Amino acid sequence: MTTLKIETAPNSDDNQVVAANMRLGLRRFAKSVMVITSVHEGMRYAMSATAVSELSLNPPTMLVCVNQSASLHSALANGADFAINMLHSGQENIARNCGGTLRGEDRFEEGDWQESTYGPPILADAQAYFICRLEQRIDHGTHSIFIGEVVAAHAATAIDPLVYLDGRYIAPLVQE
Repeated sequence: MTTLKIETAPNSDDNQVVAANMRLGLRRFAKSVMVITSVHEGMRYAMSATAVSELSLNPPTMLVCVNQSASLHSALANGADFAINMLHSGQENIARNCGGTLRGEDRFEEGDWQESTYGPPILADAQAYFICRLEQRIDHGTHSIFIGEVVAAHAATAIDPLVYLDGRYIAPLVQE
């Protein structure tokens, strides 16, 4: 695993204005809700996230952005592989549980969590899931970007994602 550190110089008060405006702008950025999972030293980790993206199809690669204060960060920083579980509209409670309502193993109390053959737990009835082998970490500011090669993926037949927009969960109307 390669680790890069990107340093940023201290900025003026203008940076605070830009950050506040960025936060407002991002509230208008609709994103599918994911739960990132991992196992490290026998402990399971789960965290709700929207800062997830595809990176490449050749090779199949995804990235996740994790706050360095999150418990999941330590597992990934120590080289653990991860799974990205995309939630469907009926899984808002799982998003809340993994978003801070519950801690540790309690985050797995709701949902059909199963052990994958690759290690990280997967949500069997998720909208989709992607199991990733950790390849690279890039530290920047308060977060780290973890890049993983997708070694397994699954998508449900129905298209019904849980979406986060303007500080709340919504189920978009999907026309087939």
